Amino acid sequence: MSKKVLVIDDSPFVYKAVTKALTDSEYEVVGNALNGSMGLEKYSQLKPDVVTLDVTMPIMDGLETASNLFKMNPDVRIVMLSAMGDETLLNQAKEIGVKHFLTKPFKPDALKEKLAVALQ
Repeated sequence: MSKKVLVIDDSPFVYKAVTKALTDSEYEVVGNALNGSMGLEKYSQLKPDVVTLDVTMPIMDGLETASNLFKMNPDVRIVMLSAMGDETLLNQAKEIGVKHFLTKPFKPDALKEKLAVALQ
């Protein structure tokens, strides 16, 4: 049975990259959200096994989204995708409870490996 992945990222390019990277794998992208607010709704509806989450998005950024996801489900599995090497943001994400990070652009195998670790 495939693991369900929700992509929360304002970039259609990243959604396509994640979807392509996970094609023919044990993962299935079940939804996409262009901002954190939409992502929270999709998370409630789709109940994914893991979420890929962008840091910088309009309406609700990744930090606020992660915080809200942990309130909804303390066991939520999040892989935060960041194009920025901003240590301050990553440290804030760690304080919220995010444990898994991947820098964009990513290689498909790196994404699959990070998802597998997040789901352990």
